[in-house]
Amino acid sequence: MVTDFGAERAFGKVVTPLQEHYGITLPVTTIRRITESHAQRLHARLERIQEYPSQVGCEYLIVQMDGSMIPMVETDKEAKDKRKGKQLSWKEVRLCLAHERGSVPPHFAVSFQESVEQAGEALFDSACRAGFGRQTDVHAVGDGAPWIADQVEVQFGAQGHYLVDFYHVCEYLGNAAPSCAGKENAEVWFEKYQMALKNGHVEEVIEALQPHLETADREDTKAPVRAGYRYLSNRLGQFEYPTAKHQQLPIASGEIESAHRYIIQERLKKPGAWWSSAQATYMFSLRTVRANNQWEIYWATQV
Repeated sequence: MVTDFGAERAFGKVVTPLQEHYGITLPVTTIRRITESHAQRLHARLERIQEYPSQVGCEYLIVQMDGSMIPMVETDKEAKDKRKGKQLSWKEVRLCLAHERGSVPPHFAVSFQESVEQAGEALFDSACRAGFGRQTDVHAVGDGAPWIADQVEVQFGAQGHYLVDFYHVCEYLGNAAPSCAGKENAEVWFEKYQMALKNGHVEEVIEALQPHLETADREDTKAPVRAGYRYLSNRLGQFEYPTAKHQQLPIASGEIESAHRYIIQERLKKPGAWWSSAQATYMFSLRTVRANNQWEIYWATQV
């Protein structure tokens, strides 16, 4: 019960519901210790699948990966004043998901303070647990980060296909529209080339941007046309929206963005909350185990 509450609420806010629902009174320090103890045990039990599957697998598998920043604190153990010996920072946690086309919920995996290669291994693990096999087509959608596209190729080879999130690339078009067509005609220009992009005519969009490229002496932050032109030109082959729609596959990565909110941020980005590396790592594992519906399996082994 304590771990159940502690997985969802700030430890200080577990005291009252424990008293109200179960008549149990525990100090916050005990609640924290119990929750983190089980989170650590869960983390120690997790193993990633590394071997290529022998089964045929499902026909289409959807995979997504994205990162979000978590507040971290490191304490200088030798400092006399512990308040002054703290270093606050933000670090990225990468969450990935995988599920068969038309199937929910997905299987999640998390990668924290690991290399991009290890994050790719987490993606492969979640894919295998969701039905990946030797004849599965893997449809990956992301925000265009090159390392994610690279890991899709590394982990899935010719079976993997990476698609840039449609609405993410449209932000570049929206920023470039006033420079290309003027403020009065920007909306019409944007809608025209947004539709061209959705219909797979990325070369047409690139050609429309080219005449309006800013001069080389203009800094990147003030060159929206150049930013859009560069973004599209460097990712050719990652805008196959007509193919995805024909195969009833998503063209946006909102699923993983939403998952970050309810799996990671809802618990670890509460106001005033700062985490050590070890605490965060264990809590990530606790939250993903719950999201993967493995909660009861763990507790069955604790009897």
